[in-house]
Amino acid sequence: MMTGSERRTAIINQIKNSTVPVSGKALAAQYAVSRQVIVQDIALIRAAGHEIISTNRGYLLNEDASVQRTFKVKHTDAQVEEELYSIVDLGGSVKNVMVNHRVYGHMEAELNITSRRKAAEFLDDIKTGKSSPLKNITSDYHYHVVEADSEETLDMIEAALREKGFLLEQEEWEKKQYYV
Repeated sequence: MMTGSERRTAIINQIKNSTVPVSGKALAAQYAVSRQVIVQDIALIRAAGHEIISTNRGYLLNEDASVQRTFKVKHTDAQVEEELYSIVDLGGSVKNVMVNHRVYGHMEAELNITSRRKAAEFLDDIKTGKSSPLKNITSDYHYHVVEADSEETLDMIEAALREKGFLLEQEEWEKKQYYV
C-alpha cells in the first residue's frame, strides 16, 4: 500500500513525464483512490511549490526543465571573466562557487550569474571591493554548480572549459560530496 506522500511523488513524476494532460479520473483509478483524494493531493503538491495547471483535459506541470552539473575548475584571477563568459555565452547559469579549504572546510557563495551583464557586475564588485575571489584561498581550485536547459548545453560548456584548460577531473570523493 502506497502512502499519501509516496502517491504525491508518483503523481508529480507522472505529470512531469507526460506529454499530454493527465486526468484526475485516470490518476484516481491508477492509485485506487477517489477523485476527491486526487484533488486534495494536487492542492498539497501546489502548496509544496509545484506549479500544477488544471485544464479541462487534466493536469500539467508548469516547471522549467533544467539540469545541473558541478564543474571543478582552476584559473587565474585574470581568467575569471573568460570562464564566466564561456559559461553564460553557451546558455549556462553559474549558480555558485564552492571551495574545500583544509582548515576552514567547505565554503560556498551563491552567484546566480546568468548573463554577461551579471558577470560584469560580479567582476566589478570584486575589482572595486576589498575582497578577492573565493578560489584564492585554495590555490585557484574551485567548483561551480552550473544550470542549463539540457545535458547537451552542459556538455558544450564542459567542452569549452576543457578546451580553455580550466576544467579539472574530480576525484571520486568529490563526486559524492558534490552530487555530480
